[in-house]
Amino acid sequence: MRSWSAPKIPRLPGSGVPLRLYDTAARDVRETQPSGEARMYVCGITPYDATHLGHANTYLAFDLVNRAWRDAGHDVHYTQNATDVDDPLLERALATGVDWQSLAEREIDLFRSDMEALRIIPPREYVGVTEVVDEIAGLVGRLTECGATYRLDDDVYFSVAAAPKFGAVSGYSEERMLELFAERGGDPDRKGKRHPLDWLLWRAERPGEPSWPAPFGPGRPGWHVECTAIALRHLGSGFDVAGGGSDLIFPHHEMGACEGHVATGEWPFARAYVHAGMVALDGEKMSKSKGNLVFVSKLRQTADPMAVRLGLLAHHYRDDWAWTPDQLTAAEERLARWRAAVSRPSGPDGLAVLEGVRQRIADDLDAPGALAVIDAWAAAEGGDADAPALVRDVADALLGVAL
Repeated sequence: MRSWSAPKIPRLPGSGVPLRLYDTAARDVRETQPSGEARMYVCGITPYDATHLGHANTYLAFDLVNRAWRDAGHDVHYTQNATDVDDPLLERALATGVDWQSLAEREIDLFRSDMEALRIIPPREYVGVTEVVDEIAGLVGRLTECGATYRLDDDVYFSVAAAPKFGAVSGYSEERMLELFAERGGDPDRKGKRHPLDWLLWRAERPGEPSWPAPFGPGRPGWHVECTAIALRHLGSGFDVAGGGSDLIFPHHEMGACEGHVATGEWPFARAYVHAGMVALDGEKMSKSKGNLVFVSKLRQTADPMAVRLGLLAHHYRDDWAWTPDQLTAAEERLARWRAAVSRPSGPDGLAVLEGVRQRIADDLDAPGALAVIDAWAAAEGGDADAPALVRDVADALLGVAL
């Protein structure tokens, strides 16, 4: 599956500092320590609707990771999937009378255009699940050989009893896990399961649903195993960052980590699990199921995408926050101030801005702090003739804001 066009990123003087990120599994902010190439997997969309601000908030967070690593001199190997076959997509296609493949293609194409407009660096591999069903089935086979699976009415389940590290990513109690599993696509109450938290690896063929051949019978992949298979193929075990929204902590990242551990014998599956907060509208989490979405494509019709990006950067990536229209107004005003400032013939010390923004982004992606550094520079006067061009490059390279 094709990705989207990459923005041109200016090279900055010197080198960035090591990036520290909050690792959900460690419950602490830790320094990332890529060994040569920095490897990152970020879970992609299920394309049954357009890109909303919650999506943009997540992918912007990991775009900052990508930019910080590059600034520190690392080559970055970034992989992302698109869940182009899954229950929500099939349900939406049926409800709207649209072919499920056409629906997925349409929304993925819109997602690409939104990411490109927001200047998100594209992944090296952008992988649709339907492109790698055979590989996913192969991983299910490996897990079966390890004794980690069982059959239930021709479906294949992963047994929690086979996962010695289950719970290590989220740290949640079983009670909380059961609650979230039921809310987020799981089936804790299905009769015949050995444990309520056992999860589906392969869904046997159902009438009217797409399916693919597999050694254990025709069907399609379960949700979690797809990302495990794609990450293993392109990044290998022990990659640096597994990322996504905080709603993926459990069950998605918890269960994917266990699949990777059992399949390879290596732990951790990812060296850090990093999660972006949820975006709300009118006091409720922004989600397709609630129908309270603010679509990036709609905002782009009337607003500069760089203002949208600045509006997102005004919040720390791990915070849960609520979008309001006045935030876009404030971002547009900030963008205008910055553009006016970098158009001046001179300004205050540009190297101080570079150092300040580098330090703030390296400190667990403190984007609001980085914005404040440039705000202060834009509000002051100075005689450094090289400063405006350097600050323009800093905003572009580290924050992704084209001035």
